[in-house]
Amino acid sequence: MKPQSRRTILISVAVAIAGFLGFEIGQRTVETGGSPVDGPLIGITSLTSDTYVRAIRESGGIPIVLPNADGSDEKVDEYLELLDGLLMPGGADIPPSEYGEEPHETVKMLDDDRYLFEKAMGTAWIEKTNKPMLGICLGGQWVNVASGGSLVQDIPSEFDGLSHRDRDHKVILEPDSRLSRIFETSEMEVNSLHHQAVKQPGNNLRIVARCPDGVVEAVESTDPNRFLIGVQWHPEKLMPENQQQAKLLQAFVEAAAEAKAERRRNTAKQR
Repeated sequence: MKPQSRRTILISVAVAIAGFLGFEIGQRTVETGGSPVDGPLIGITSLTSDTYVRAIRESGGIPIVLPNADGSDEKVDEYLELLDGLLMPGGADIPPSEYGEEPHETVKMLDDDRYLFEKAMGTAWIEKTNKPMLGICLGGQWVNVASGGSLVQDIPSEFDGLSHRDRDHKVILEPDSRLSRIFETSEMEVNSLHHQAVKQPGNNLRIVARCPDGVVEAVESTDPNRFLIGVQWHPEKLMPENQQQAKLLQAFVEAAAEAKAERRRNTAKQR
């Protein structure tokens, strides 16, 4: 096993354990009348960095890292019931067969286990729940593809050599979008680490942010009551120093808290 692969596995296992311990401690504290640690449960579909866990925790949520070891969708329905919000993080590329294309030579596809699990989990979340979902980088692309949309497979190939890797740039937000209201601005600087982007938005999605060069930077639900957002940049990497970027994770966790409260109200009515 390569050292980098071993390190990635160790990080994932350690953070998964931390996430589940955080959940158990929080639940027991609430049940025994201790300090209020009853935040919403946020599922994270895969993990290559603990920045996602820290960002959710710092925003008031309880991070739960979901295992995708064998690509199984066996527990998906239980996750839909248990979780209050879903975060889909960054990573490699979605197989272009998902949107009816042959792969470009630059495509580096997700490993099979992660691909199968994230496809099942993301699709089910969008179709079977109305709970909040946030996609970051690859996760934002999953929001689009799981909704029936397509991707630009390689930005430099389709935008005359333009690169969106390892740089900062401006994004312009649609002024009437949920994203613009969250950030309280119509333009801002973001970090950029991607070589793919949304091409055709999926069903019930709209493009709400672009780079001045024309590359799509964010999509969101056309339903004003649904928190379903995909962004290409990495707000979790800019937290906590960048309070503007922290607003997105905070809004996501707040929406999940509202979903949790609604679930509790519905459960109480059924008793």
